[in-house]
Amino acid sequence: MKKIEELKTIIVEKPLKLDCGKTISNFPLAYETYGKLNEKKNNAILAFHALTGDQFVTGKNPITNKSGWWSHLVGPGKAVDTNKFFVICANVIGGCIGSYGPNSVDPNTKKKFGTNFPVITINDMVNAQYNLLEYFKIDQLFSVMGGSMGGMQVLQFVANFPNKSKTAIPIACTASHSAQNIALNELGRQAIMADNNWNKGDYLEGENSPDKGLSVARMAAHITYLSKKGLQEKFGRKLQERDDLKFSFDADFQIESYLRHQGSAFVDRFDANSYLYITRAMDYFDLVKQYDGNLSNAFKDSKVKFFIISFTSDWLYPTSENKEIVIALNAAGANVGFIEIASDKGHDSFLLEVPEFLKSINNFLEANYINL
Repeated sequence: MKKIEELKTIIVEKPLKLDCGKTISNFPLAYETYGKLNEKKNNAILAFHALTGDQFVTGKNPITNKSGWWSHLVGPGKAVDTNKFFVICANVIGGCIGSYGPNSVDPNTKKKFGTNFPVITINDMVNAQYNLLEYFKIDQLFSVMGGSMGGMQVLQFVANFPNKSKTAIPIACTASHSAQNIALNELGRQAIMADNNWNKGDYLEGENSPDKGLSVARMAAHITYLSKKGLQEKFGRKLQERDDLKFSFDADFQIESYLRHQGSAFVDRFDANSYLYITRAMDYFDLVKQYDGNLSNAFKDSKVKFFIISFTSDWLYPTSENKEIVIALNAAGANVGFIEIASDKGHDSFLLEVPEFLKSINNFLEANYINL
């Protein structure tokens, strides 16, 4: 595994007041870039990652040695063409891939924070990442884009900094986390906290970590990223390397084996406390409440061109919730386009090679690139 200190990092010196009331300063923000910033500095795209993502958008992830999470979308000659655009992505604060989070050392105790790290919000994440614009001396981004929690960050960014991006692409997201999704996140958190090795979050200095709890949390979450049709077509009731049932609690079915693999692979690249903090930030996200019950006020007088994307089989952030964003944008008089893309791949569609999705992104970016 690549050492964290080898990652690209800026130190944010100025104080950042968090929504919880605490203030942080002199904190690290890890990031990665793709492509080249042009002389006018008007071709930059800030990509926001989802819950378990990181700054490694495309190419080879140096930590996992696997392809970046948006390799289908971002790269030379791809839908988000890095021959034209300068793509920036940061690991969110609260994360575990180099940015300030539970794994960081508390300057007061000289020990890792664990659950003494302050609870953060989507708003805090976005305000921290805004420092990248100042670092690169970018006055206005060409676009902000992201799916799932990344889409929430897009909405928050545009609300906080209405003139700092020309375009915005929130994908498969929501303006307010639903009771269903809070419940699903709580299931994952409880799985982690029920693991004796979690030790109330104080496991980072020891030898054991709550791998079993984190694995179960990932298994449960992964189901929500898929669709019933997709699961049935891929797995059905196929057995795992056997001709008949074994009448045991081993993985008889392929879907069981698949989920167990997803869980075990996840613990090698993610931290349990970060999972708690980031899911909590998602649950606290409520842009409607921030604007006194009127979402359209978040986008009042916005000059940003929006492109909202949802997927037919996404039951985690369904089209109906994405359309609520479109309605609010229309009420605010914003320039907004919307597309619902047919896919049986569920919520994960935005991370996969779905041709219509890739084409839609490319068409939108290219249409606006002409005006640069």
